[in-house]
Amino acid sequence: MGLLGKIKGIFNRSKDDAQNVYHPDWDEESLKRDNIDMHDRKQRENYVKACLEQMAEASKELDTLGGEYNLVTSYLTDMEEIEAQPEEIKEQLKNYATKILELENGKEKLDEKRLVMKAEDYARMERIEQYMPEGYQKLKEAEDYQILVKKDLGRLEGERHAYDFRKNELQTAQKNMKGITAICVGSMLFLVILLAIIGAVWQLDVAIGYVIAVLVAAVALVLVYVKFHDAQRELSKVERSINKLVLLQNTVKIRYVNNTNLLEYLYVKYDVNSSHELKKLWDKYLEENVQREKERQMQQDMDFHQAALVKLLRRCKLADPNIWVHQAIALTDSKEMVEIRHSLIIRRQKLRKQMEYNAKAAQEAQDEIKDIVNQYPEYAQKILDLVSDYEKALA
Repeated sequence: MGLLGKIKGIFNRSKDDAQNVYHPDWDEESLKRDNIDMHDRKQRENYVKACLEQMAEASKELDTLGGEYNLVTSYLTDMEEIEAQPEEIKEQLKNYATKILELENGKEKLDEKRLVMKAEDYARMERIEQYMPEGYQKLKEAEDYQILVKKDLGRLEGERHAYDFRKNELQTAQKNMKGITAICVGSMLFLVILLAIIGAVWQLDVAIGYVIAVLVAAVALVLVYVKFHDAQRELSKVERSINKLVLLQNTVKIRYVNNTNLLEYLYVKYDVNSSHELKKLWDKYLEENVQREKERQMQQDMDFHQAALVKLLRRCKLADPNIWVHQAIALTDSKEMVEIRHSLIIRRQKLRKQMEYNAKAAQEAQDEIKDIVNQYPEYAQKILDLVSDYEKALA
């Protein structure tokens, strides 16, 4: 079918559908050839081409509008088919639709409550799921042990400082004892010499003085000796205790280093900075899995009822049963059905007006070309050749 025949067919269909001729709100600019010299080949060809372009544009728009118009009409027809069904079928449709709406509301409430876990966090926990929750326990134990080891190291270090302090005290005491010994010996010698001088000069009996000096010196030296050796024994004990502490510190330090390395490895393995962070992520992961399982089950129920609804609507001979899945509320609420029908009627009216306008524009261009052919028969063949070439270019 040529372009002229195609436009004629579309125009006739539009007139059959229309109830009133469309009058746009703006002023139409009709084709005019008042200032066109039809005997001028270039002006004539440009004008005919303009008419053909107007027809082609209108034809293209009519095809698009016609498809949309038929779709809207099929929706209205489907609504009539639904309303014409027996009450038993209507009740089944309503039950399926009600269930779909309940599932949709449940999903919305579920989405409102849940705290969505970051995709990277979920993927991380999914990767280490095989190690949990034992991995968390191991990390928590390592952290607790790290605290205990630090406390032990601190306690041992405190004891070490205490023993070092006591060692310094004992060493100082021994030095003092040595000094006291020297003082005692010096004092005794001084007294002996002094008594000898007194006895020689004044011819006095100083034997008792010698005895007293020696006794005092002896008692002092014995006391100093005892104190010195007590300090020496305690110093030996302190040094042995320090050696034991050093060995124990070395052992605890090895444990501390090994536990620190284990912690660093576990932090890298689980990609966290603490067991608290791992526990928090794990709890969120478990909650996320529960939510996802609910959503999965809910989606399965939704798919089942949607499929059942579409299957039942196909039995009702509907052109597009799938669309009712997304407007299930209309199957449960008659007011909603009325609103949808009203909206579709308005859409179809607007489409019809646009189709009438484009059909009229195409008809005017077609009539203009025919009129030129009738008024200027000497150019009829050339004009028809232009039309034919234009149709071939569009093909």
